[in-house]
Amino acid sequence: MAHEPEDPSVQKELPRRTFLRNATLFAGTVAGLGGGLELLSRRPGAAAEGTLPGAVTPAARPLGPYDVKDPITPYAQATSYNNFYEFGIDKADPARMAGSLHTRPWTVRLDGEVRKPQTVDIDTLQSWFPLEDRIYRMRCVEGWSMVMPWLGFPLAALIRRMEPTSKAKYVQFTALYDPKQFPGQRGNVLDWPYVEGLRLDEALHPLAFMAVGLQGRVLPGQNGAPLRLAVPWKYGFKSIKSVVRITLTEKQPHTTWSLAAPDEYGFYANVNPAVDHPRWSQATERRIGDLGRRKTLPFNGYADQVAHLYTGLDLRRNF
Repeated sequence: MAHEPEDPSVQKELPRRTFLRNATLFAGTVAGLGGGLELLSRRPGAAAEGTLPGAVTPAARPLGPYDVKDPITPYAQATSYNNFYEFGIDKADPARMAGSLHTRPWTVRLDGEVRKPQTVDIDTLQSWFPLEDRIYRMRCVEGWSMVMPWLGFPLAALIRRMEPTSKAKYVQFTALYDPKQFPGQRGNVLDWPYVEGLRLDEALHPLAFMAVGLQGRVLPGQNGAPLRLAVPWKYGFKSIKSVVRITLTEKQPHTTWSLAAPDEYGFYANVNPAVDHPRWSQATERRIGDLGRRKTLPFNGYADQVAHLYTGLDLRRNF
């Protein structure tokens, strides 16, 4: 299925990086977007073909308490139109290059302000928790969105197993750094490895989710295999992919996009239609597969569940 070009007012603002640092990079991104009509005709990598034990298709089960009723983004689109700068800056690069990522063996370091620091194999970690299906909206800071049926486990379950100390206030996530597997890391578009973070209370919220699968299948490399974060009330760049370390900290982590462009990408990054990006409006979005645009919902439609986390916090200043 062909993918229609982004709204011109949004398209010309991409990629999410200050243009002055690398003019050549920007030119390449614009060229990539211009060729966007063929993006969604490309088949996802073979790693996406496996199914996880016990997985069910979203249509085959009743909606859970945190699911949404929105139509699900087709698998071919969800795995062919991705931001994953470790593979490259074009939306097609992740699906094209994901074959270079080897997800076994894979270990995750759990450390920081915890009573049980350890390094655990990904399959062992996954076996600790029953897998759950979650259908979440995903809103990119660039102004487009999807509806993703994840398979995984609540982040809170993992954090409680780590046994935080009284000093733990934040959770820092670190992605794999390996330029041999991630060709995008051979350049300096970002400071690698990719790092993201949440307040501890955000991480303990039932919506915060660690995904190992997508639409009942093993998570594809282009979508963050083998382990990624999903925090649906925040812009997509907060949902770090290919996680290799989870660290509980006393101080707020220095996160990748906040360091790259602090006036554009804040630590919180809550979806807020009333706070525009400095270079484009956030009032509307385009759902991938739709021709028109729709209004952006506060907290991406999860305000009833998460707004209380920010009582008294200036969400314009703490964007």
